[in-house]
Amino acid sequence: MPRTTQLLHLQREPAPTRPAATVLLLRDSAQGLEVLMTRRSLSASFAPGAYVFPGGGIDAQDGASHAQARQRPTQSALHLTQAVAAIRESFEELGILLARHANGSAATQDDIDALDRAQPFVAQCAARGLTLAADEVFVLAHWITDRDLPRRFDVPFLVARMPPGQTPVADGTEQFEPVWVRPADALARHEAGEFFIIFPTIRTLARLQTHATVDDVLAACAATELPLWTSCPRAGLLAGQEARYMEHESPFGELALVCPDGQLLHSLDWQSERPVPLLHNVMRLTAPNPGFMTGPGTNSYLVGDPRTGYLVIDPGPADPEHLHKLWRAAGGDIRMIVCTHSHADHSPGAKPLQALCTVAPPILGLPSQPTARANSEFTPDRALQHKELLSLSAPGLPAEQAHHLMVIHTPGHAANHLCLVLLEDGLLFSGDHILNGSTTVIDPPDGDMSAYLDSLDTLSQACDSLKIDFILPAHGYVIGEAAQAIAHLKAHRLKREAKIWRVMQAHPHGTLDDWVAQAYDDVPARLWPVAKRSLLAHVARLQTGLA
Repeated sequence: MPRTTQLLHLQREPAPTRPAATVLLLRDSAQGLEVLMTRRSLSASFAPGAYVFPGGGIDAQDGASHAQARQRPTQSALHLTQAVAAIRESFEELGILLARHANGSAATQDDIDALDRAQPFVAQCAARGLTLAADEVFVLAHWITDRDLPRRFDVPFLVARMPPGQTPVADGTEQFEPVWVRPADALARHEAGEFFIIFPTIRTLARLQTHATVDDVLAACAATELPLWTSCPRAGLLAGQEARYMEHESPFGELALVCPDGQLLHSLDWQSERPVPLLHNVMRLTAPNPGFMTGPGTNSYLVGDPRTGYLVIDPGPADPEHLHKLWRAAGGDIRMIVCTHSHADHSPGAKPLQALCTVAPPILGLPSQPTARANSEFTPDRALQHKELLSLSAPGLPAEQAHHLMVIHTPGHAANHLCLVLLEDGLLFSGDHILNGSTTVIDPPDGDMSAYLDSLDTLSQACDSLKIDFILPAHGYVIGEAAQAIAHLKAHRLKREAKIWRVMQAHPHGTLDDWVAQAYDDVPARLWPVAKRSLLAHVARLQTGLA
């Protein structure tokens, strides 16, 4: 993790979480799958006025009521307690009773009418010979309330089939206006401003709408006792408004780096006017070259502080305004310029930036190879060595306040590609080897797929040995969970390669155009000309393996 001294904001402990449970009651209709939702009281302390699924806090009695509940052989004690709580809350809030008689028959309206919502629930069920149908309640998801909110819950989202012959009746105190709604309709109504729902509800409905029937949902959940997903979202500012993200979404890692305790302080807007502080010793300035291949633009990074001077990573294209902004952000004190590789959106700015400095900093990197394209020729002032250390310090500065970057040679995207690791803070500057939101192009002959995959292994090992937590790519936001991201990326590449191999076997006399249309049929056709370059790299690797 980054040094606490480098964090931008004074840290505070997020509010503790309270255990809770909520349940999605589902039914099939002529229009498709529907879920029961209800509006919370306008005076509620959490999400007032929002449409939600029934649920609430888990109390001690829920955990002490296992003997009165039916349990699946694979259902854990924790999940049983959560199911009991969800069944109790469904009854107290909406008068829905998920219970069965000793003969297996479902609870009836007579049973519901005989129970008092204000009295102890489980004891009343026992008196009528009813057993809670906890074995029919499955775990769908696990949500933990965002770190920035003052009231937080640790809550499973459970699913169950709506019991036949029952009609929801809101308690009129906590819940109002029960409504059956298709997930897609709920989301559309929310977008239209007619149906207020909060972030976890939105994302749950979005995933639920991919299922056609109740059986589909229950089968997916029954296949595993684990949640289908787990999330504790993070929030940032986008166009001045609060925006929330799950772990798999692009901005999540950056929010985890800049505001690890969840404070709503970091702007996610892409702009090229000013540097974006990520830590006290790391700034990002994005070049004004957004496009098809560059995304929001090329990220130039400044590492260091006023005491140590600065190292610039990837000065980008030779754009005078961008380079002047880099120079001014460093106060003119640039000690080194490092290019991760020689492509035209990364290295051309190096010499003009060097010329701006009173004391010319060395341009470091690896020289382009003969395999590089003409517009990617690059010769550094000095070639870096694999595992070489670059240091930013000052006389009398304590060692723990210096900054050391290790060079890692990572051929694959380009033969002269390298990455840098800021050792004290566990940051990997990945250049184009790892991007946020897309996979990098491997363009032979300078690009090589086998070398690329081997370099991923090198970076994976570095994550373990150097305790790397975050990846700072040349395009896109910061990526968190570095080791996991690298493993996912390699698995994705190998999965694509296996698909290419199947296409080649099925169509041995096909052209590259034939193969790309089938091997990349999940990619928009407009991207196929670029995908064909990586396809060629995969084909070369496969053919080498057969030789």
